[in-house]
Amino acid sequence: MYIIIVGCGKVGVSLAERLSEENHDLIMVDMNPQKVENVSNRFDALGIVGNGASFNIQMEAGVEKADLFIAVTGEDELNLLCCLMAKRNKNCKTIARVRNPIYSKEIGFIREQLGISMIINPELTAAREILKLLKFPSAIKIDTFAKGRVELLRFRVKPEMGFGGKSVMEIMGKLKSEVLICAVERASEVAIPNGSFVIEDNDILSIVGSLEGTADFFERIGVRSKKVQNSLIVGGGTIAHYLTLSLLKIGFRVRIIEQKKERCEYLCQVLPGADIINADGSNEDVLLEEGLAAADSLIALTNMDEENIFLSLYAKKHSNAKLITKINRIGFNDVVESFDIDSLIYPKYLTADYILQYVRALQNSIGSNIETLYKILDDRAEALEFSVREASEVTDVPLMDLNLKDNLLICCINRGGTILTPRGQNMIKVGDTVIIVTTNKGLRDIRDILKA
Repeated sequence: MYIIIVGCGKVGVSLAERLSEENHDLIMVDMNPQKVENVSNRFDALGIVGNGASFNIQMEAGVEKADLFIAVTGEDELNLLCCLMAKRNKNCKTIARVRNPIYSKEIGFIREQLGISMIINPELTAAREILKLLKFPSAIKIDTFAKGRVELLRFRVKPEMGFGGKSVMEIMGKLKSEVLICAVERASEVAIPNGSFVIEDNDILSIVGSLEGTADFFERIGVRSKKVQNSLIVGGGTIAHYLTLSLLKIGFRVRIIEQKKERCEYLCQVLPGADIINADGSNEDVLLEEGLAAADSLIALTNMDEENIFLSLYAKKHSNAKLITKINRIGFNDVVESFDIDSLIYPKYLTADYILQYVRALQNSIGSNIETLYKILDDRAEALEFSVREASEVTDVPLMDLNLKDNLLICCINRGGTILTPRGQNMIKVGDTVIIVTTNKGLRDIRDILKA
């Protein structure tokens, strides 16, 4: 596909990284010459310096032949104007990043009136991700499928669970739980396990199942999640704003520590149910005075990755809180993961996944469509949900008879709202949605699960 991306900031670079891996023709536009040069050299993309809302710049970028136009600059209004101009120049699909909470209740109206295909909000997406983790604090990460009916949860194996040295078949046979262990991370290795795969303590497992199934699984292994009822948030930015609005609605007590006085005054106006503290959240005395020791959760949302990491490490030492840490830069993933902080949130990754899902869906055949897509296991695997729209070589055939690709697992079948844990005799039917986890990259159609 021919894709124009306006904005070479963090989200634009993350998008370029993902989309270049899938061999799309990328054109990167930004007013900063250095940013354009860096991203075009790094990802073999054509770089253009200029204002992405300009008619002439869009024509230079080739908007008349574009399949998709994405505007992810730091200014909401500029992104909307870029997409509006692109629609006028050529009726291609358009995606705009719109972050300001002022527009959050008007997104549907804006999208309809301006004819924009998709509006994305990295901060709102990140806030929703954090909310899921607070509702299920035992998990490191949670992804959802089938309109929220199915969960993919990631958690670390602890000795008290009794998994160490046992095969997947032994563990699941003993538990008799309606979930599937779909991935195992061990140090730098990732495996899609079969029944004979042996689990070790400190492995990180990913499981897939219905909401009831995953809750039952954790109950059976003796992990009873302590209910989180209060949150201490350090950093009062846009993510904190969105998250607090949601937390207050479900009865949480929320305390936000923010260093800038004018930002505190704003938060006091828009979040009257929260406690807003004007202080330096990186100060140890401030954290302890504001109740770190008794907090159910600490969420580090400052604009500095290093500060967020140190805050979480300090909280790990001085509390039993669920720790959630925002990371902006993607480098040094293996180092950050080694700190064993509960949950890491990468807003720009979440946004890139969302757009990549849309791009894959545009490329699909009429027979199936990607409903959901997540890059998982530090980008080494994908979890996809396909909607099966017509009969093909994968439908009405027992799963045991399908010649599936290696390192691929059919994890779940959603049939009219009934969640099926796949067995060998089960079949995929037209109308189902099917959840796949695989280390094979770039699947676009349900038929891609088969060997060539």
